[in-house]
Amino acid sequence: MRNDDDNVILKLTFAFSLKIIEFTELLETKKKYNVANQLFRCGTSIGANVKEAQNAESKPDFIHQMKIAAKEGDETEYWLLLCKQSVNYPDTEKLLEDLLVINKVLSKIIASSKN
Repeated sequence: MRNDDDNVILKLTFAFSLKIIEFTELLETKKKYNVANQLFRCGTSIGANVKEAQNAESKPDFIHQMKIAAKEGDETEYWLLLCKQSVNYPDTEKLLEDLLVINKVLSKIIASSKN
């Protein structure tokens, strides 16, 4: 069985998913259901796609799966920025900082995997 304990991107995206779950639950208490749903789906999808990439059938498959994770990261950023700019929404600054780190790591992984 594969040991993922030292896999930085898996750790980062799993921790981020937990924070997204907590944030979207907070949004739901404020009756922001539509945004919470969208943010939950894309925010947790980043880690799900990274996890799926660990079982890629080939290098191109791995790169493709990581690119999907990166796209989900972009969508997550969009929803977090909407929250940041909207009235009566919780602070998203820490989530945006965490997402920036994740996006940088994903970009490095994709670039280095292409070589």
